[in-house]
Amino acid sequence: INENKEAAVTIGIRQNALDLIVTELRTATSSMTSVPKPLKFLRPHFAVIKKLHVDFASEENNEAVEFRARVADVLAVLAMTMGKREERESLKYKLLASEDYETLSSKGADSKHAEDNFGSWGHEFVRSLAGEIGQEYNKRVIDGADPDDDAPFKDILDMVDIIVPFHISHNAEAEAIDLLIEIQRLKILLGLNTVDEKNYERICVYLLKTSDFMSDPDDYKEMLETAFEIYKKQKNNFNALRVGLRMSNYDCIPELLDGCDDQLMKKQMCLLLGRHRVNYEVEDDEDEEYNPLIGNEKLSEFFLKLGQDLDVMEAKTPEDIYKSHLAETGGFSRRRDSGSPQVDSARANLASTFVNAFVNAGFGQDKLMTPDSEWLYKNKEHGMMSAAASLGSILLWNVDEGLTQIDKFLYSSEDYVKAGAALAVGILCSGVRNDADPALALLTEHIEGDNHIMKCAACTGLGIAYAGSAREDVMELLIPVIESSNCESTKMMEVSLAGLALGLIFVGRCDDSVGGTIVQRLMEASEDELSHSHSRFLCLGLALLFLGQTEKADGMIEALKTIEHKISKYAVIMLETCAYTGSGNVLKVQEMLHQCAEHLTEDAEHQMAAVIGLGLITLGEDVGAEMTLRTFDHLLHYCELPIKRAVPLSLAVLHISNPDFGVVDQLSRLSHDPDAEISQNAILGLGIVSAGSNNSRVAGLLRQLNEFYCKEAGHVFCVRISQGLLHMGKGLLSINPFHSDRMLLNGPALGGVLVLLHSCLDLKNTILDKSHYLLYYLTCAMNPRMLMTINEDMSLRPVTVRVGQAVETVGQAGNPKKITGFQTHQTPVLLGVKERAELGTEEVLSLSDILEGIVILKDNPEYKSDENN
Repeated sequence: INENKEAAVTIGIRQNALDLIVTELRTATSSMTSVPKPLKFLRPHFAVIKKLHVDFASEENNEAVEFRARVADVLAVLAMTMGKREERESLKYKLLASEDYETLSSKGADSKHAEDNFGSWGHEFVRSLAGEIGQEYNKRVIDGADPDDDAPFKDILDMVDIIVPFHISHNAEAEAIDLLIEIQRLKILLGLNTVDEKNYERICVYLLKTSDFMSDPDDYKEMLETAFEIYKKQKNNFNALRVGLRMSNYDCIPELLDGCDDQLMKKQMCLLLGRHRVNYEVEDDEDEEYNPLIGNEKLSEFFLKLGQDLDVMEAKTPEDIYKSHLAETGGFSRRRDSGSPQVDSARANLASTFVNAFVNAGFGQDKLMTPDSEWLYKNKEHGMMSAAASLGSILLWNVDEGLTQIDKFLYSSEDYVKAGAALAVGILCSGVRNDADPALALLTEHIEGDNHIMKCAACTGLGIAYAGSAREDVMELLIPVIESSNCESTKMMEVSLAGLALGLIFVGRCDDSVGGTIVQRLMEASEDELSHSHSRFLCLGLALLFLGQTEKADGMIEALKTIEHKISKYAVIMLETCAYTGSGNVLKVQEMLHQCAEHLTEDAEHQMAAVIGLGLITLGEDVGAEMTLRTFDHLLHYCELPIKRAVPLSLAVLHISNPDFGVVDQLSRLSHDPDAEISQNAILGLGIVSAGSNNSRVAGLLRQLNEFYCKEAGHVFCVRISQGLLHMGKGLLSINPFHSDRMLLNGPALGGVLVLLHSCLDLKNTILDKSHYLLYYLTCAMNPRMLMTINEDMSLRPVTVRVGQAVETVGQAGNPKKITGFQTHQTPVLLGVKERAELGTEEVLSLSDILEGIVILKDNPEYKSDENN
């Protein structure tokens, strides 16, 4: 340091001393609890060395400049522990050193120390530097620098170009990505050659998981696009397709399918498209290998194989589900006048129709409808319609056989039976593509006809059959129905159901012509039409168009605000919450809570929509969902009745087909509420939460509720519907809209559930009145909750798999276990919402990383069996 200014102390001697210090600093190892010795020794001299650096600031000869740069390097390391955080000294000295090395380089005197000047100081230093770079970047942006322009950040971006590859090559992918997110330069990842087949999956998984926490839609999109490009670059087309579907980027499908050379992988991608209900046709598919998979033509066959394997093929009657003999009071059976024949009430028969339709869904046989048509005539009017429509649910996905059974009812003399048969055709084709297009062929004449009930049935049938397919020909058929402006109330019903059907067919597509038509119709509608009980479904149709599309809905929201009717607020909130579904956007959650703060006892429809919206926005994101559950407690304590009525429905949205103990408990408490609407919604909530799970606890609760409310017809009907949902498909189906390891949200499925939820906001005029057939929209959400493994030729291939609770492993070091508490089974097996499966043998390889639904297996070429060893 040469305080006495001795001439003998030349820069060369100082340089040697400094080299020694640098070597000591770099090689000093320390235990976790102590500071390295050289650092301890240098601490008191920090200020002196800083002064030395200042003394050399004006020197220009090469030797002095190099010395100054080396001193700055050492100061940067010392500042890591001794500098003040807000001054970012570590970064300041590192930048000064870089400038000096550049000056030397421009004079042609390259320093040997300029290379390898980051990693050699150790990981902790690089991490601390990365943190300071993020702070410096934000400060410069606040001071007015343009974040899109690289020039103002050139010095720190040069460092980033060294730090990011260093992190990635040392298995710290998460830290590299965090730094790039901080400085809004994620695209740098795409140009790096350190991203290779060993680490790209960890990088992409971290990007996808982190994207959930991005509040800005542009950042969210950039993260998904980066992951998509990396997958594509590494030829992992299956995962690239998953990310593409997550972004609702349907244009990438042809490119990914054409770019895939592996035929089996292509089939697996087609199965994913089928599961996501994407209407896409592979060109030049002469052998019919791919299109039937996208069209789900084999779904019925696979589902029936699952039923046979689990031995549940025998048809169940509603009484098998109700189990009246277990009731403590014995229900109807042990009355004093048990000698007289029991009277069938139309309402009870209607409930049995739905229970029968849900429980035997997809199995192709039951004991009420398929043997003969006697059951039909035990119902009245709209009841007959629902009974005939239940055939569609029983024969679900099996189009060829189903049409032959339904056909005879299409020529019935009873309008209601004919309407039911028309609806059955739509339900039958839900999610399945058939070359003959039976739904469109058979329902067109009824849409164009004048019969009101046939029109309603045909609109609903088309909505269910083509949900998510975005077919133009169906749109051209339905738009005239919406545009018709006859002021009768029956007309508004047709308009609303046609709007709802179009919303589901174009779910999440932001289609202008559909959106424009619906908004136009709402603006032109008269006061009476907007006050019609079903006008809410027209609003829901509009909201579904923008499902999950965030800010793309802003224009429509402004248009809706111009309507002078209380429905305007309701429609705006419904549209906003659908647009931000699954985004976890905190600002939107606060907006919805703000809507609930006002104490209204009537005209509070918009508040009910806001409560359901809370569930929708935080859907699929665990932290947000957990916080929302706490918020519901406050709403139940402090808010007015309308808000309380929607809370059980919102609870149900967060746990569709996932009977979580705490939620079932909460709903069970609400189901005994003195307010009839809260208790009815809670009962239906129990059905949605436990749908297709056969949960014995919920089954017991529903039986108790049936006795508790035995005098209340409306409540008993709700209990019956919930019992039907609980045992849906004999426990083999699920209506949870998430799939592909809870990464993809299936629009038609969530749309189907939303129809039920928004009907529940006004049960008296919808499901408990004559529109009970809207319950069949749930068939859009039904899917086998199975894992079925198949050979290349589509034949079953049973293998052992481990099924356990899914564990979050993103960003963890090494190869942690992805499931916990597993059991080993032979496929096919059933998977719960929070369960995950992995192969239990090395004999085969799966083409999909995610084991759920239908998975194609191929032999592992490197596997050696024990006999050969």
